[in-house]
Amino acid sequence: MIKSLDAKLKEIRSNRSSRAFIIADAKDADMAFGIQATGTRKYLAKTGEIPAQFSPEVWTREEFGYRSLPEYLEIIREIIDQKVVDIMLMSASVNEQLSIKEGLFKNSPITPAARANDTSDVWAIRNGSYVKEPSETFRSASIDYIQCGKVACAPAADPSEFPGANLGLYSITYLNDLERDRKALLAFKEFREESERKKFRYFLEVFDPNVHSGIPADQLGAFINDNIIRTLAGVTEAGRPVFLKIVYHGPRFMEELVQYDPNLVVGVLGGSAGTTYDAFKLIHDAQKYGARVALFGRKINNAEHQLGFIEMLRLITDGVISPEEAVHAYHAFLEAKKIKPRLVLEKDIQLTEQSMSYDSQGSRRTISIPTRKDSPVNEANRPTPPAVQKTAEIKKTPQDSAVGTSSLLWPLKADGTPDFAKMNSQQRLSYSLHRLNKNHF
Repeated sequence: MIKSLDAKLKEIRSNRSSRAFIIADAKDADMAFGIQATGTRKYLAKTGEIPAQFSPEVWTREEFGYRSLPEYLEIIREIIDQKVVDIMLMSASVNEQLSIKEGLFKNSPITPAARANDTSDVWAIRNGSYVKEPSETFRSASIDYIQCGKVACAPAADPSEFPGANLGLYSITYLNDLERDRKALLAFKEFREESERKKFRYFLEVFDPNVHSGIPADQLGAFINDNIIRTLAGVTEAGRPVFLKIVYHGPRFMEELVQYDPNLVVGVLGGSAGTTYDAFKLIHDAQKYGARVALFGRKINNAEHQLGFIEMLRLITDGVISPEEAVHAYHAFLEAKKIKPRLVLEKDIQLTEQSMSYDSQGSRRTISIPTRKDSPVNEANRPTPPAVQKTAEIKKTPQDSAVGTSSLLWPLKADGTPDFAKMNSQQRLSYSLHRLNKNHF
């Protein structure tokens, strides 16, 4: 099975103008949040009775609780089956269950990956204060645990022979502190050399300082960019990351990093708190200014309907719909599924400040993402999205059985596929809703 990640990386490196875009779902939050990692389990039963898994003397019907690990795993299985994301990032233990024991990625275009280290600034434990302290390097998982689930894997000529993942996320947090940054870089060097010996691929996540660094917020992008280039200057091709994952500091710093080295594939992390429009606008703008990868964790996991949310991310990166249209389409989809949105449409279409911290309260490292004049961000100059056609209005025609689309709702090419070039915004919305309902749910 050809992995979409490998195909897209090849295309991106051979054609820098390609629209190929890599989306990763980060389901590794159990290495950061503990019990909270799985997300809230909203009790929607009409009877108002307390679910069987809750003790009446502890829980009330107004309380939510968190999903269990089996429920969390089932959601991941559904996303794997959806085949829209390119990477599924997991903890070593979840990777063992889904990759090694169940073999879910053997015949899947999705590439499994595991978090290879867990620095202390991701220890977002309830009632803890770890994230408020300067980041300290640490690794729970080993490469062998990720590749085969054991302390030492049997030698393999080809890493693809291992039953586990052969791709890992390694994170580093630059603090503008000489001794701490030196210590973090030494740990990275050790990991890098071990990865090369074991033919293990990795991508590099670079966090902003998690404590006060003395660097103005609007210059963090320059600090991070210089650190990335300085660090990788001493690393030859054999030890370099497959791609980068960084905070999106706006168009200027994204373009600066991308144009410096065309061989660098740059990705953005999705952040935490915010609106649906925040997420859709982020992935759109990051792609526009040079990013070719996005890793969304909490934004997907906290979505009202994860599969629908992921589908919208892909439609945006494919250039089918705009971020504004995607928000309207997503809300129309939720309405059709009788799912109450977390925010009403009028609020969910707003652009807010983005938290890029692992703090569960989203209270640290909040940044305002700068934009260009051609990237409107407020209601005064934002184009008014067209009215959304409800899912119920999409009727089947005789053509549906043959090509799965309706020429009454959007133009078709001669081969029966949608003709995006001739679609207006209303038709793109109709197509998006139709695709959601046809493919899933």
